[in-house]
Amino acid sequence: MLKIILLMMPLFLFGIQDGAAKDSVRFIFEPDSLYLYIGESAEVTIQMVKSDGSMAGTPFLIYGQPRRSLEASPRISDSTGYAKVKVKPYKSGSLKLQVRSISIKREDRIYGAVKVTVPKPKLKRIVFKDSINKHYEGTQVKLNPIVYDEANLVRNEVVVSLKSSNPKVASIDGIGTLVILKPGKTTLSASVDSLSTSFKLTAIKNPARSLSISADRDMIRTGDVLSFEASVFDRGNKILEDAPIQFSYQGKAEYGIGLPPSAQITSSGQFVAETEGIYTIIATSNGFSARKTIKVNPRNVGKNVELIGHGLISNVYTSDLWIWPGIGEHEGKDFAVTGTWGANGEAYFWDITDPSNMHIIDTVTVDARTVNDVKISQDGKVGVISREGASNRKNGFVILDVSDPYNVNILSEFNNDMTGGVHNVFIYDKHVYAVNNGRKYDIINIEDPKTPFRVGVYELTTPGHSIHDVWVEDGIAYSSNWADGVHAVDVGGIKFSEKNRGKIQYNPLLMKTGQGSPSNPVHLADLIDPNGHNHAAFPFKSQSTDKFYIVAGDEWFPWRYPNKPRPYQPRGGFHFLDFTDIQNPKETAVYTITEAGSHNHWIQGDTLYAAYYNGGLRIVDISGDLLGDLYRQGREIAFFQMGHPEGHIPNSPNVWGTIPYKGYIFFTDMYSGLYCVKLVNKNKLSSP
Repeated sequence: MLKIILLMMPLFLFGIQDGAAKDSVRFIFEPDSLYLYIGESAEVTIQMVKSDGSMAGTPFLIYGQPRRSLEASPRISDSTGYAKVKVKPYKSGSLKLQVRSISIKREDRIYGAVKVTVPKPKLKRIVFKDSINKHYEGTQVKLNPIVYDEANLVRNEVVVSLKSSNPKVASIDGIGTLVILKPGKTTLSASVDSLSTSFKLTAIKNPARSLSISADRDMIRTGDVLSFEASVFDRGNKILEDAPIQFSYQGKAEYGIGLPPSAQITSSGQFVAETEGIYTIIATSNGFSARKTIKVNPRNVGKNVELIGHGLISNVYTSDLWIWPGIGEHEGKDFAVTGTWGANGEAYFWDITDPSNMHIIDTVTVDARTVNDVKISQDGKVGVISREGASNRKNGFVILDVSDPYNVNILSEFNNDMTGGVHNVFIYDKHVYAVNNGRKYDIINIEDPKTPFRVGVYELTTPGHSIHDVWVEDGIAYSSNWADGVHAVDVGGIKFSEKNRGKIQYNPLLMKTGQGSPSNPVHLADLIDPNGHNHAAFPFKSQSTDKFYIVAGDEWFPWRYPNKPRPYQPRGGFHFLDFTDIQNPKETAVYTITEAGSHNHWIQGDTLYAAYYNGGLRIVDISGDLLGDLYRQGREIAFFQMGHPEGHIPNSPNVWGTIPYKGYIFFTDMYSGLYCVKLVNKNKLSSP
């Protein structure tokens, strides 16, 4: 029998909830615009009021736009809907001090903004990046002058004039490419307005007389990365270690009629093809060249997806999921928990032992609009569900006894300093990592789950910083921080040693751990997101290459539909950030479905399981070296798009989260509940 456990049944819902309430509330700003220089600060008084002029009586969020441009303090108003905000810009341009009401459904939110005009600082200096004073004749170099202003910001929009004092020795084309024509000397200069800088260059005789190129294979698949080795020799057949080499390719595609081949080759000779065909890779230096021809075959990793089971939820939106094996009297069984979004604070518990007959066995209902995230401890005893939109404004998280999933009980709640809500949680080593107010993550000790207490916090110091997600593995917390990108933090990392290397594979971040703990989080490494959409991060230790990645997922809603119940049209992808060299992390590959939007993801082995909102469930081969556009390379193993006729929005997919488990793939669809599928070979379905 379905059981409902009430923490507090809401009599009213926190925030702006419907069209009538929405239309009756507005923001008042004093002043209604600002003009500030970078580094200056000013105050703005903000009130959220009803149509009769009285205070709205609910807090609102305060933030700067675009991200990383504007610091606003405080980040949330008081409980009446009033705030005196200190504003400080860090970038120039037309910025916004933006506010919005606290409501779960995007269509219910109201917004307001103060325009902040920040003039551009004066230009201060020009610097040539990686300037080299000697070059061989017959080579080309891309000049990279960087312009800084008085705020020490890079001004990429500024057009720099480049000039060579002796164009017969070295000339510069319209896009800044330096062409070394013959031995001699010249002065290269860069100028903008009254600023200028220069350096002297000597062109020397090029001793190159021949070239060779090789690779260890003649045949690869699309998506395989093949490294080409090239060597330049002088008259004495000695290798010239410092001779520059340029790589290029030409090819003939084996698809379509008259369609071009598609591939990529890096400056270091790494080649990857998106389409099958015959390719010739060319290495050149000083007018000499060498060629190597290879064949690229289709990757052929495709499989079918078989639907095993479905638990329909159509009366509310379904959020995240977690799966775990039963313990004690329930050993041998398997269970799942799913959350709800913009509903009434429900978390559903499922028996999934037989995936073809998944069914709800208990329900916990708390005071909230949204239970966005659900997690279960590794020992299967304790569960945590997040809370947003509580009527009493206590928007922390709730701790559950889940040792008997048929009879889940509330043990405690933690709400201290979490008025704006907890959007994401993670349980690791008897601590809860809770994303608090979209600003930081708090670390809460739950050794005694009935008496939780805060022991630590991790928050960035960048202007207008924000956070969405945190994941903890091997004592390292990986957080997703929108424009600030991914951060790896030591919260008690497994001490690295040669003895345990085989067990954990190679995670270079572990070589830096040892100082951090839940009460003392220590920053290890990070990589910013230039697009500002970093939503979720998952560490990935490649089984086939021993490289270490953080896979960063986007979340982006460029279009809004004001009229319900039309589905959103999100966009975004997954970025593969190579942290093998933690001092110089870099993005090497991306997986993107251009017509859909990414959300949560999971990696098992060398396979990516991606919840892709309106793109459904996507399963991707990420074995081997990763370079370029993985989708175009034919690495997608399978996809599954449901669209249930009885869904909350009928016949529309909107996959939220996914977990591979015991040979199956479980995922939640926001519009239609919990699913279980299985990969099978092409043209072959398993027996029921």
